[in-house]
Amino acid sequence: MTVAALKRHKIAGLYGITAAMTDTAALLKKTRQILDGGARLIQYRNKSADRTLQRLQAKALLQICRDYHVPLLINDHVELALEVNADGVHLGAKDTDIVTARAQLGMDKIIGASCYNRLTSAVQATKSGADYVAFGAFYPTLTKHDTVTASIDVLLRAKNTLDIPVVCIGGINSANALTLIKNGADAVAVCQAIYQTNDASKTAAAISRFFH
Repeated sequence: MTVAALKRHKIAGLYGITAAMTDTAALLKKTRQILDGGARLIQYRNKSADRTLQRLQAKALLQICRDYHVPLLINDHVELALEVNADGVHLGAKDTDIVTARAQLGMDKIIGASCYNRLTSAVQATKSGADYVAFGAFYPTLTKHDTVTASIDVLLRAKNTLDIPVVCIGGINSANALTLIKNGADAVAVCQAIYQTNDASKTAAAISRFFH
């Protein structure tokens, strides 16, 4: 599948976010299981790794994602995304701005933006050219500290206001994902519930089924 085709890939379904793992073989094995379970996007996120390990893991993950015809996005690092030719980036409020990232990456890459609990940020991100926006945290999460809390109300207002996909993130698992999906989430981004489980494929499949 070409990069342009991956750009047209619908942002929907289970969106896996990698756990910060130093064991690359274990990371790749777990990611394959998650893709077997039906994940439709993968985001590489490892803030504790040095650039050498990030580059190694991102390249290896990209090859796996290509096997499954699923986009790989890089969290925060536009330069790393360019270096490994990933399918796009996910940007937070303190990262490279969307307009600059688009100029660097080109029109064929996917750019997602964290909007936390602020609909105004999502509207601005849309105007700046984001391909999707993400709100959260909807539930308590161990992945990030000092998170803000997002409500179902912001999800509903986003769906009524925006014309790009809306992703929900933060403490999502097989027990609470359906509530967000029923309220309009195009995708749910999940880390701990799929990477910190003994049967990643089964857990991923359980969440993926909610979209069918």
